[in-house]
Order: sequence, then structure tokens, then C-alpha cells
Amino acid sequence: MAVQQRMLVRVIITEADIRKTMVDEMKKKTPNGALIKQKMDLTFALRRSEVVKDKPAITQICERWPALFTEQQVCLEFSRVVGKSLKQEFYEALDHHSPRLMEIFKTKRDLTGQVLADMMQQTKTLNVTEIRCLVLRGLPVILGDDPSTFFKACVDVDDEGLYNDIPVGILYHEQEYITPQKQSLHHNASSVGIILEGKIVMDAESLPQAVYIVFGLTYALHLNYPKYMKNSFDFFQQVLLKLGKTDLKPKLQTLKNQLAM
Repeated sequence: MAVQQRMLVRVIITEADIRKTMVDEMKKKTPNGALIKQKMDLTFALRRSEVVKDKPAITQICERWPALFTEQQVCLEFSRVVGKSLKQEFYEALDHHSPRLMEIFKTKRDLTGQVLADMMQQTKTLNVTEIRCLVLRGLPVILGDDPSTFFKACVDVDDEGLYNDIPVGILYHEQEYITPQKQSLHHNASSVGIILEGKIVMDAESLPQAVYIVFGLTYALHLNYPKYMKNSFDFFQQVLLKLGKTDLKPKLQTLKNQLAM
């Protein structure tokens, strides 16, 4: 028993040293990506134990595991946890279902139909990014979620009062104020921030990238899906990425059946 305890202490010390090396490396202007990946692989068990068992605050995780808040490591951590390629499989499934989803959007009536029609009017060039933006903004509308809590727009990114009470969300920084009627897609935002526990923890290049990163972070950090976007996140998990339970809630099952038509 004493020998096993000494071996365990040596392992813990080694992992602690590796983590410190990564923290120091991430302070550099251009961190060594290969080194970071190697050290993140080696410390996966320690990191999972911390986030799953200890459930530290996001600010504490940022300090201890700064590499985890990069796009590459979010994707790699997702792969470590579930064995899937987050970016590739998310985009492939989204692009596959997008034409049918846009057809479904056009069939909606009343207030839901009007909201979706306004969104579709903004999608003029029909490039891949705009289509993804449209589908990702329209999906929570047809699933009965509250995207207004998840998607936030601001002129002054330092105005933390807009998002300091949001557990999970995406913030769009606009160059000038845009009326709510034109804030539907945000595909031309000057910057996109990812919000966790009321803090901007990462930047993204576009809405689609921000969405799959947020989804990946829920796995990497062992977070609950935000209640106001629960149906949409369940759709990402169960329909797009085919993870977890196969039985779907009625709204998701109905939408999945419509996608198969």
C-alpha cells in the first residue's frame, strides 16, 4: 500500500508540473501547439477529475487550464471525451439538414413565421456562412427556446451589464447600434465573444464557429445545457452528432421526422 501511495504522489506531482508548463507556455505570444496538445493529452485524467468532481468556477478553470479556451483544444477535448470530430461532424450534419430546415422555416405561420421570414430576408448571398447563421438562429425559434437570452448584441463590449448574469451565451460586438429588427443573424459582427458564467472566455470568428465551440465547451467543462436553449442543444447532441439517448422529446422527434421527408 505504501508503495502504491508513493507512486500516486509521483504521478500527481508529475501532472502538476506538466500543467504548470502548459500555463507558462500559454503566456507566450505564440504558444507551441504541438507541445500544448501533448501536455493536454497527458493531463486529461487530472483535468476531467477536476471539472467533473470538483466543479470549479469558470474563472478558476481559465487560470488552471488556459489552453482549454482555444478552438483547437475545445475540439480535441470533445474528441477525448466522446470520440467524435466536433467541427467536422457538426458542420457536415448542419449543412446536410440546412436545405430542409429552410423549407420548414417557410411553412411556419403567425409570430414564429414572421420572425423566420424576417431572418430569411436578411440572407441574400446564400453563402455557406450566412446559411449556417440563418439555420442556427432559426432553429431555437421553431423549437420553442428563448434565443434572446443566448444571443446578445452590443456596441461597447466592455458593458458587462449586458451579459454578467448569463451562464452560457454568445455576444456580438457591432460597430454601431443595430435595431432589434436587424439583429437576427449577426453574420457581419465585428467580433463574437463566448460567454460563460457572465464572463467572455473566448473569441470566435463567426456565429457558426461560436455555436459549435459553446457546445464543445459544455462537454469539456461538464456544464449543463442552458435552460433557455435546452431544445436546441439537445438537437445538436442527439440529431446532429447522434450522441446519447436515441429517444427524443416530442418537439425534437417531430422535427427529426420532418427532416426525413
